[in-house]
Amino acid sequence: MSEPTVILTKEEGVGLIKLNRPKVYNAINNQLTTELLATLKQVKEDPEIHVVVLTGEGKAFCSGQDLNDRTALSQEKEIKLGDSVRSRYNPLIMAMTKMEKPLIAAVNGVAAGAGCSLALACDLRFITPKTRFIEAFVRIGLAPDSGSSYFLPRLVGLGRALEIAMTGRDVEAEEAIQIGLANRLVPEEKLLEETMAFARKLAQGPAVAIGLTKQAIYRGMEVSLEDALEFEAVVQERAGKTRDFLEGLSAFAQKRPPRFEGK
Repeated sequence: MSEPTVILTKEEGVGLIKLNRPKVYNAINNQLTTELLATLKQVKEDPEIHVVVLTGEGKAFCSGQDLNDRTALSQEKEIKLGDSVRSRYNPLIMAMTKMEKPLIAAVNGVAAGAGCSLALACDLRFITPKTRFIEAFVRIGLAPDSGSSYFLPRLVGLGRALEIAMTGRDVEAEEAIQIGLANRLVPEEKLLEETMAFARKLAQGPAVAIGLTKQAIYRGMEVSLEDALEFEAVVQERAGKTRDFLEGLSAFAQKRPPRFEGK
């Protein structure tokens, strides 16, 4: 039986997902995409998990598609990468963005190609001085996929996104923070510790309201002001029916910290 390529652990309301192919810098093969999609579904449906952290085992976050996993394609007369993107990568990115739970990437080492895309599809990114983001697709004559064309310009702006993607250059940690590609820069040895501490604190908050906040902000980037206002009314209606809202009101009136249940 092959070793699992994705490992899930739970701790104080946080689901920690580790990509587990350290010998190849967590390069993505068919097994990993299948197991990661199943794990994302599992954490989405687990009521005990309020926040999700995604990281890589070993020295890298994810080096992208395992090119050695495509050797059979070299024998084909016509390579149809679009089918692979649609069937393997697109479902992963949609599962990440549609999840009504915060998803934080602890980006240890390199995040390249589709691995960079996975990091960008997370809601927040914590990095170390050794982190590098690489839109490496152009280095082998390909265009960005797995959501990079969507997330990159929204994070860093159109002109900078074009330059990064067309050159395929390394984006080092300090630049990533400066241009908004990452949220926090922490010491290498404390990356997981500090990411998990942040995640645990977030998990103690009003989970429904936080999930609705994620939905509203993503939707607000895509629709008109009128539609955004209407969606805010819809999610506020739902948030107002939670126990956490009642607890928040009580805590405010009693001048004490709220004790949210995530319900």
